Amino acid sequence: MTAVLFDMDGVLVDSEDYWVEFQREEIFPAAVPDQDVEIAETSGMNFREIYDYLDAEYGAAISREEFLRRFNTAAEEIYTDRAESLDGLHDLLVELDDRGVSTALVSSSPHEWIDMVLERFDLEGAFDHVISADDIDAASKPAPDVFEYAAAEVGVPAEECLVVEDSENGIEAAARAGAFVVAYRVAAHGDIDRSSAAEVVASPAELRDRVLALTAQ
Repeated sequence: MTAVLFDMDGVLVDSEDYWVEFQREEIFPAAVPDQDVEIAETSGMNFREIYDYLDAEYGAAISREEFLRRFNTAAEEIYTDRAESLDGLHDLLVELDDRGVSTALVSSSPHEWIDMVLERFDLEGAFDHVISADDIDAASKPAPDVFEYAAAEVGVPAEECLVVEDSENGIEAAARAGAFVVAYRVAAHGDIDRSSAAEVVASPAELRDRVLALTAQ
């Protein structure tokens, strides 16, 4: 593998725990109060597309503007105060850089949210590329579009990209793009379908070991 594409939420930062809590306890009861929506249905999606999905599938009880306002308010709290970064992340990125392995942060989150993470955890300039799904006019995960775009930006075929993802939609999207997928197991997602991944890891140390092994020259 000559490039590593890291998802942000749930991989680089443990924000998925907080996003799952927010969606289950606050936003879904407000947006679709009479429905029992599984978190896995929307995990990995851009938050704007989550509203469109809920409205199309179930009918939304609040406006799109109110939905987005609540998400943006939650994002600021989660990224600037609550979430923590992956243990050993800086050292892993330095080692990949020393090996000449290209790295990219690839997220469904908007750049405003990504920037909060980069600034808080001193990651500005740590990745060769920072890519948001907002950069392209295409379908959200589980469609492969964002990973196909990321591979093109990095400049290597998708088949030479190692993608680290945690959500069911993200894992499927990366696999459909043709990448080698390492699924990072996080408790927030429970027993989701990870069968599209080539490998599954469950700790920061295991993730680091597999990424380094798979990118060894």
